[in-house]
Amino acid sequence: MLSQLTYVSTRNTNCTEAEIEKILGACKKNNPPLAITGILLYSDNKFIQMVEGDSKVILGLYDKIKTDNRHSNCTMISYGPITEKSFPSWHMGARKLTSTEVDFKTDITKEDKDLFDSILNGKEANGSRVLGLLKKFF
Repeated sequence: MLSQLTYVSTRNTNCTEAEIEKILGACKKNNPPLAITGILLYSDNKFIQMVEGDSKVILGLYDKIKTDNRHSNCTMISYGPITEKSFPSWHMGARKLTSTEVDFKTDITKEDKDLFDSILNGKEANGSRVLGLLKKFF
C-alpha cells in the first residue's frame, strides 16, 4: 500500500553540513531502487522529513532513521495511506531553513505559522495539513 510518513527530530551537534550531504547522497543512491521519494527540511537544530512509498518499506526506513545518531527526539507526526505521491520525482528534495524560528519573507497566515510551529514541536498529527504546509516550501 502506498503511504506517506512525516517526522520531526532534533538535529544533533555532530550532524555537520558534510553529514547532511552524506544523508542526501545515501538517499540518491538507496531510495530509487526502493521507490522512496520525499523531502527534507532542516535547520541548525531541527529536521522535518516526509517520505512516501510502500508502507512496509517506509516503516522499515523509519525504524532505521530513529536509530541514526545525527538526530534525536524523533517524533512521527503523520502516517497514512495515499493514492499518489506528492513528490514523485524527488528521491529526496532538501531545503535548509535558517533557524527554528522561520522568518517567512512572504505573506503567511497566522494559521500557517502556528501550524509550522506545531510541526517543529512534534504536536501536529493531521497529515494533510502537514503535507499542505510542506508543499509550500517546495
